[in-house]
Amino acid sequence: MATLDETPAAKRWLPLEANPDVMNQFLWGLGVPDTEAECYDVYGFDQELLEMVPKPVLAVLFLYPITSQSEEERMLQANEIKEPHGKVYFMKQTVGNACGTIGLLHAVANITSEIKLNDGSFLDKFYKSTASMDPLERARYLENDREMEVAHSIAATAGETEASDNVNTHFICFTCVDGVLYELDGRKTGPISHGASSPSTLLQDAAKVIQGMIQKNPDSLDFNVIALSKKSC
Repeated sequence: MATLDETPAAKRWLPLEANPDVMNQFLWGLGVPDTEAECYDVYGFDQELLEMVPKPVLAVLFLYPITSQSEEERMLQANEIKEPHGKVYFMKQTVGNACGTIGLLHAVANITSEIKLNDGSFLDKFYKSTASMDPLERARYLENDREMEVAHSIAATAGETEASDNVNTHFICFTCVDGVLYELDGRKTGPISHGASSPSTLLQDAAKVIQGMIQKNPDSLDFNVIALSKKSC
């Protein structure tokens, strides 16, 4: 839902709930046609549970707790991240608690070849406006975008839990670009490659990485996995 601020003076939004219904209304309102894609809960990592998720899966969102272990790993990864693949859309996060929105922006931006956005919609204009920007420029553009801030606020207050900006969980996105599984986390310096993947194995490949992250934080239950799947014709 949220993230720790990078700077004390950073703008803060209310966190987005890990709720497929909330995310669907948010995406559909911003320009993803409801006939194109939809978010679904992933209830577990057993093969039977993964098979229950509608296919094809286009992206995976993962909510996890920010802990000392996760922060230590983030700092270590900063030295290993290479220049982003030219076709990977990636943006930094400069707004506190905006990670849910940024996770969805990462998800949709990297699947525009699979879904058609409504012409002239917010997302259509956002991606066209930020296409040539670097990750930090995209972050600043979002930070100053009043339309997105209002849309996020409406979505954040539409969940089942009372909205509060005092949380310590964080959303990231997994997607497949040119046969590679990428982890997209706006708090990190760039996309993280997790090896070969494919559209047909994206959910299983992401699940393996997510399971490894969960195992590093055995004392926490603050995890949630949501798949963004293409709607069947």
